[in-house]
Amino acid sequence: MASVNIPARPLRQRILLAFGFCFAVLGFLNAVPDLGPLPSIGVIPAVDLHPAVFASGFIISFLAISRFSGGSSAILATALNAILVCVGLYALWSFNVAVTRIENVGLFFFEEFHAWMTVTGCVIILYFCWRIWGLPLAVVGTLALLYFFFGEHLPGILGHAGMDFVQDTPAELWYNTGDGVMGNILAILVNTVFPFIIMGAVLEGTGGGASMIKLSFHAMRRFRGGPAHAAIMASSLFGTVSGSAVANVVGTGVITIPMIRKRGFRPTFAGGVEATASTGGQIMPPIMGAAALVMADFIAIDYLIIIVAAIVPAVAYYASLFTTVMFEARSLGVEATAESEMDPVTLQDWISLILVIVPISIVVIALILGFSPAGSAMIALSVLLVLSFLNPEMRRKPILVAESFARGGVTFGRLLMAIGTVSIIIAVLGATGLPLEFAKVISSNAGQNLLLALVFAAVAALILGMGMPTLPAYLTIIIILGPSLTSLGLTDLTAHFFVFYFGVASAITPPVAMAAFAAASISGGGAIGTAVQATRIGIVIFAIPFFFAFNPQMLIVAEAGGAFALGGFVFLLLRLALLIYMLASAASRFDRGKMSVWEVISRAAAGLLLIHPSALVGGIAALASLALIALHYGVLSRKEAGA
Repeated sequence: MASVNIPARPLRQRILLAFGFCFAVLGFLNAVPDLGPLPSIGVIPAVDLHPAVFASGFIISFLAISRFSGGSSAILATALNAILVCVGLYALWSFNVAVTRIENVGLFFFEEFHAWMTVTGCVIILYFCWRIWGLPLAVVGTLALLYFFFGEHLPGILGHAGMDFVQDTPAELWYNTGDGVMGNILAILVNTVFPFIIMGAVLEGTGGGASMIKLSFHAMRRFRGGPAHAAIMASSLFGTVSGSAVANVVGTGVITIPMIRKRGFRPTFAGGVEATASTGGQIMPPIMGAAALVMADFIAIDYLIIIVAAIVPAVAYYASLFTTVMFEARSLGVEATAESEMDPVTLQDWISLILVIVPISIVVIALILGFSPAGSAMIALSVLLVLSFLNPEMRRKPILVAESFARGGVTFGRLLMAIGTVSIIIAVLGATGLPLEFAKVISSNAGQNLLLALVFAAVAALILGMGMPTLPAYLTIIIILGPSLTSLGLTDLTAHFFVFYFGVASAITPPVAMAAFAAASISGGGAIGTAVQATRIGIVIFAIPFFFAFNPQMLIVAEAGGAFALGGFVFLLLRLALLIYMLASAASRFDRGKMSVWEVISRAAAGLLLIHPSALVGGIAALASLALIALHYGVLSRKEAGA
């Protein structure tokens, strides 16, 4: 393997990585379980840990967006960023002083100073969220903050009782460790998600990803779709490590997309395949996206249960991608490639695969043994840091391991600006009671119509998820619509999974499809065209949540609400397989041959009817699906025989 040359990094980048490394060490020590020789500093009180973590996030965000050279405008922008960071650090210090006094003395009266500190801190978070994550999430956070102060003047259910600026503003938004910016959501992220982000960064940086892609291409070499099937396989494995759709696209797409195009697929289709495969990484157990980890804490369910519940939906989604690529390859007449066109698999590739398999296996085993998710991640990370030296590049340049570790800290520091904005939204919703009013309206309009409520929740999740990371989108929607869904009979687990899936799907849904746009930049296809292709290829991701909402036994676990029976589960899997086949072929307008419009409509209708929970309706839909497939093959066979 050729040696990797590490280019000299700018001073700002070196400082950023150094700070990220120190931040990751703090996260590591905070999460490591009390286990033998591993260093552990125990549980740091939230009143000290939370402002320290957010202070690190401010500094990392400042270093990430600022430029210390260039024109006067760049220097002025950097000076403004520095001033905002200093003011933000003062607001965090004020939080520590006030909340420490509240916890020690009990009696505390807020003053106008505390109210203005709260507003200042929230505005600075919104500013850095805008600079790091773009406008959509920052705009939603700004509207939430404005609603807190002026919502009493709005009509109908939007109006609230009004807030006292001096007493309610600091108490509800900033100076508490419950529902405020420094509250429960931040605690979940720091104590549960941070360790997995560090582990994911180290996994990405220690060489397992490239070998995983090469082995995926080797495994898929005899399939028509070849590189496209390999992209799906590699992205499912890589995505369960990275937990980020865009990061997954960038990490694997630079290799897979050019090879998919070389096989004869259109640029937009090549980008769409990579976008959909990368997006699914967040729903692929055992290491899913940050939202799944937050979900476990949010609804007080063991993360192992989340993993088990995710298995069937995730496998179904990736099966649908394989099926769609198969139909596309048939329609284009693409044939399997010769093995000589591919790079040979070496012994080092198999050795590097250990860097992925062993840590993930350790996480699962540790969870089964009763360790917390964070403790499981830290045990796996400790082993991974040692195993990373199986890669000769890591042995030659150990600094690469340290840089991967540091990137985990940088990634989490940037994520904190999005989480801070979500915490503002959640604090406002909790203080004003809007979700409960919203639930009453949905219940009164939808009545007992679960389908209508689910459609409303799905559309809302897709709209709010556009341009947002999955975690903020999921949290925002579940806080607003969760009570409505559970009031109509869904369990907490099923309701959260439903919203989570549509939050994930928003990454490939136009007009703002971040994963598809990232793939388009590599494939050379149009951004919107790639997003449309991604939606077509991943069409089944929009049906799966409805399937498990009406058939909760699909999630296997009792917490989903369905009574598990082997016979019923087998029939469910049959219906699910037919749904995948019918929707994938309908979206492709191709099976063994090109389909007419009436065939497409008939297959789509039969596929959607397979979701119905009634055994009678599901059975009829299954028979209709089989009949449509048989008719299609029969007609084509007769045409070929008469030709």
